[in-house]
Amino acid sequence: MKLQPDRLDVQSILAYGPGWVGLGNNGVAEKIEHSIVIGSRGEKFDWNCTRFEQLTAEHFAQLAQTRPELVIFGSGTRLRFPPPAFLRVLMEQRIGLETMDTLAACRTYNILAGEGRQVVAALLIES
Repeated sequence: MKLQPDRLDVQSILAYGPGWVGLGNNGVAEKIEHSIVIGSRGEKFDWNCTRFEQLTAEHFAQLAQTRPELVIFGSGTRLRFPPPAFLRVLMEQRIGLETMDTLAACRTYNILAGEGRQVVAALLIES
């Protein structure tokens, strides 16, 4: 049974591997080798961190500014949860957050974006 359309009309993740993700939008592909935030409404900006330990509350405040209904946080090569204090601004604005390793976050983002959800993926790409 087919569950996804052949082509997404939103920014999507075409491929991924250790240390990189391949983004696509309107037939244009781009290989990204640094942490990035992408959204189903076209949001795309660098997320200035190379290690989980560098994350701060400000990183998550940036995500809240995009006003998604859900944030998918890709925590790098393994599952790690940010401190609850970092998530305060998301909770105050009633924005959901799901944490998973970055590769799982890529897959989840594509599914939710393809369903038309207002979702943002914050992908920690470790060097």
